[in-house]
Amino acid sequence: MRLDKYLKVSRIIKRRTVANDACDAEHVTVNGKRAKASYDVKEGDVLEITFGQRTLKVRVLDVKEHIAKADAAGLYEVISE
Repeated sequence: MRLDKYLKVSRIIKRRTVANDACDAEHVTVNGKRAKASYDVKEGDVLEITFGQRTLKVRVLDVKEHIAKADAAGLYEVISE
């Protein structure tokens, strides 16, 4: 699954266009490297997303195309905030 879509489906970022813009602005890294929105997310990847002064680091546990809002947090585990 594309990185921008994963960020939206997991509800880390609310909209896919915003996720795409964050990737273009180099606010998202995967396994320590800058990632484009088209990066193919896999289980075990470590994502680091920068929101202004705050950084969120998560590990991908599962990749699903569709998931209920209540279950979205189960797609990743927060490593640090």
